Amino acid sequence: MQHVTGIFAAAFLAVMATTAAQAISPAEQRGKTLALTYCAKCHAVDRHSESPLKIAPPFRTLHTRYPIDELGEALAEGIDTGHPTMPMFRFEPDQVNDLLAYLRTLE
Repeated sequence: MQHVTGIFAAAFLAVMATTAAQAISPAEQRGKTLALTYCAKCHAVDRHSESPLKIAPPFRTLHTRYPIDELGEALAEGIDTGHPTMPMFRFEPDQVNDLLAYLRTLE
């Protein structure tokens, strides 16, 4: 019986460690909230979904197109893609940092 209990305890600890590793920081959570609020209407903002707007790249692929850290200036000054349906967004510096932190979790 102790052997079974030991196996159960080890499995439980492994699950808890995995869950803790998957937890995101407060900055990453705020960035995720920003992405869901302002971007999810057109872009997939998670690891699995398709973008609601076909031409809008999923956020999980942005790092293959642009260095994530270099997006900060565009987020602060206003992203202008030249695409007529892309709205102009300007984020405050703390919001930029939070959104970049979240985007890094998708790399």
